[in-house]
Amino acid sequence: MARFRLLTPDAQYADNALVERRTTGADVDWDIFRERVSERISAEALAACDAMVVWHEMKVDRALLSQLERCRIVVRAGVGFDHIDLEAAAELGIPVCNTPDYGTSEVADHAIALMLALKRGLVSYHQHLVADTTKGFDYSLAPLVGRLRGKVFGVIGLGRIGVATALRAKAFGMSVAAYDPLVSRGTEISVGVERKESLEELLAISDVVSIHCPLTTDTRRMINAMTLRAMRRDAVLINTARGGIVDIDALVDALRQGVIAGAGIDVLPVEPPPPDDALAKAYRARADKIVGDRLLVTPHAAWSSPESVADARRLSVETAMLYLREGKLRNLVNTPSLGALRGAA
Repeated sequence: MARFRLLTPDAQYADNALVERRTTGADVDWDIFRERVSERISAEALAACDAMVVWHEMKVDRALLSQLERCRIVVRAGVGFDHIDLEAAAELGIPVCNTPDYGTSEVADHAIALMLALKRGLVSYHQHLVADTTKGFDYSLAPLVGRLRGKVFGVIGLGRIGVATALRAKAFGMSVAAYDPLVSRGTEISVGVERKESLEELLAISDVVSIHCPLTTDTRRMINAMTLRAMRRDAVLINTARGGIVDIDALVDALRQGVIAGAGIDVLPVEPPPPDDALAKAYRARADKIVGDRLLVTPHAAWSSPESVADARRLSVETAMLYLREGKLRNLVNTPSLGALRGAA
């Protein structure tokens, strides 16, 4: 039986790849690192791997890919792959696959939780009570509290997480509308939501806007100063998708100026945010009144649960081994020429 060597450069778990080793079996050797930049990975480890399972901490660019002399496949242990140079990988004959079948429930739950935290004032009430249990014992201190039943929940991106979130919003008695130019027509009928033909149309009618699309050249900074002004002044924005979709500086300005009412953000363009970032400044001072009352940030945690982490670890490794052992690809996200593939067992 052939032996394989797998590399994870930016592992997001503390143990010695227990799930991964159990999934692959005894005929696989592992090189496990917890780095953010590829320069800290030895050239020997890069050159020796038959497959690389990567999380979201490291940029997988052409320079890194060119050092993967033996690598037959790159698997993203997660959904988003905007940090991977798909074109360069394809040119090198390396298929790139992701792991879309984990964390769906967690991300959908998190999006709804952010909405509820703002619209039911949970964080506002908590921080006012922490400051003063007497003066803070006042139901009027949360500025965004309001009824959800009958309001419009707007979904940007009607993929599996967008659908899961839409169904949860419907359970709260909300009317759901969706904008997704890439999803086939009729999907909205099967889910029971209203389709909107443009982003502007969706933003204009939505009381809550929840983002569930990938980060692409078309969606990068899709939510910016102009599109924020297209939203209702009492609307709430939720982003549990990719940080680069939202212009954070424009969002903070919009919240301060009352262009929109609130925002719940789980993902940022740079994680963690640099000290001079507008959002970091707002949080650091704790004097900015938008924080807690109208702005909530969580640390790229929407996907996280013990079950979800275990799924991401197991499924990503299964995808790598399926190709190495059987030559079968699943969840392919780039387009390497079949003739250029480095081969499979």
